Amino acid sequence: MTVRQDVKSACSGKFSDDEREAVYRVIFERRDVRRNFVRKPIADEVLARILTAAHHAGSVGFMQPWDFVVIRQRATKRAVKQLFTQANTEAAKRYDGIRSTLYRSLKLEGIEEAPINLCVTCTRQRGGRHVLGRSTVRETDLYSTCCAIQNLWLAARAEGIGVGWVSIVDHGALKQVLGIPRPVKVLAYLCLGYVSSFAAQPDLETAGWRARIPIEELIHYESWGKKGQGNRRNGDAHHEGVHKNRRRGKNKAGRRAAGVEGQSSSGGLRHPR
Repeated sequence: MTVRQDVKSACSGKFSDDEREAVYRVIFERRDVRRNFVRKPIADEVLARILTAAHHAGSVGFMQPWDFVVIRQRATKRAVKQLFTQANTEAAKRYDGIRSTLYRSLKLEGIEEAPINLCVTCTRQRGGRHVLGRSTVRETDLYSTCCAIQNLWLAARAEGIGVGWVSIVDHGALKQVLGIPRPVKVLAYLCLGYVSSFAAQPDLETAGWRARIPIEELIHYESWGKKGQGNRRNGDAHHEGVHKNRRRGKNKAGRRAAGVEGQSSSGGLRHPR
């Protein structure tokens, strides 16, 4: 039975404790892998599972704008590696002193070491001129493709396969190497392969390039900059009251709340400083 068949036969809406734990484990153990690739080939059926997982990402208007270019030939990898080397040489010039030394010591790709390279693209014309849900924010097709990449990354990690995103490369030149049509946008160039080990922490964190920001510093409640939840029960009661008044349309408070919650029709939303 395939993974997809397992999913179809078990769509109860519930996950066991072990299944839920596995989801969180694969998220926390995902790494941007650039080293430790081994020669073990990725079987066609394994690659198919990973790409199918990517293909089942959510997409705006169900437009499924992604395509995947699978690269195995050494000559193609070598040409892409040359593009990386050119771009990385220029990028290194942006740093001085200790930062420059640290940057130049980092391994930022595994193009030739990885058995498979993968270029992920976004065809922005797919679905026609008017894609449901994209009329206000056109970039949602790009966001959708990034969701597919994350699906791919997590599925690969569950298969014991490392994935590295090579972002230091000129996409225009890359399109010429891979023969990608002009209207199609390149989103990612990935290196895939089994690895001897996965790092306990992201490479850049281990190298001291940046530290992980505490999640508490990144969560805001009700409006930007408001870090405390306050009286959550009272807040929920207020929220329910606003919507009850909106439905009834009986008082001014309800009418004022019809826009952004907490913003009246006569004034701007206050942001605590």
